[in-house]
Amino acid sequence: MFDVHLPLGIWVEQGVHYLLNHYGAAFSRVGAIVDAVSGLIEALLTGMTIWGLGAVFFALAIWRLGWLFAGFTLLSFFVIIGSGFGPHMTITLGLILTSTLISLLLGIPLGILASRHLAVSRMVRPMLDFMQTMPAFVYLIPAAMLFGLGRPPGIMATVIFAMPPAVRLTELGLRQVAREQVEAGLAFGCSRWQLLTKVQLPHALPSIMTGVNQTVMMAMSMVIIASMVGAGGLGNDIMTSIQQLDIGLGFESGLAVVLLAILLDRLSSSLVRTRPAQR
Repeated sequence: MFDVHLPLGIWVEQGVHYLLNHYGAAFSRVGAIVDAVSGLIEALLTGMTIWGLGAVFFALAIWRLGWLFAGFTLLSFFVIIGSGFGPHMTITLGLILTSTLISLLLGIPLGILASRHLAVSRMVRPMLDFMQTMPAFVYLIPAAMLFGLGRPPGIMATVIFAMPPAVRLTELGLRQVAREQVEAGLAFGCSRWQLLTKVQLPHALPSIMTGVNQTVMMAMSMVIIASMVGAGGLGNDIMTSIQQLDIGLGFESGLAVVLLAILLDRLSSSLVRTRPAQR
């Protein structure tokens, strides 16, 4: 029997400390940018007031899903506001939108690159597997060390956890575009950029929008956990309920999370369809 011990944890810890010692200023600047973007989005949502935000959701629900879901949207906002979680829901929504925006800005171009180069696809695939399967809590440790406490570490950890669906489904959608359509575009003299924007992306849009939906939902699940590093929002209420064994607070804050998740899931998934559902 060989007693072999791989000091993987020590290597990772040394790597994080190396990044912190040599590139700490760069991480601080990135954190400041992320915090500024998140603060702007949160300020815009707060400026709308919770009732204005409910009106936007209501209008989107009518447009995309019909009057039945619009009624559910009104009821959901009535429950969230009536239970006193309106301000914290606004903060959580701001974190979700910021994390989703960054995930899509990074993930969709990476998916396009992976669809064009097999070597990139083979290199990215195991990284995405790692990002999706590693327990979400683990990301908070290096994120807090590199970015400090507050919104930036929570958002960056969420981006790592939520980005893989955007990459995978963008690549999948582009690879599934029929070869005949690509050849027709080339026959009409399309450049590589025109072929991408006018032929491939429009045909891959349903798959890409499915990736957007999955990214939103994974960001939703992660930002709740991100409250452990001070990201704020509904996650704080859930953490408080656990620490105090407060069943009532846990149920109320958990219900607010569930209602927000349903609204975001149904509205974002409705974008996959070319026509609004008639209800």
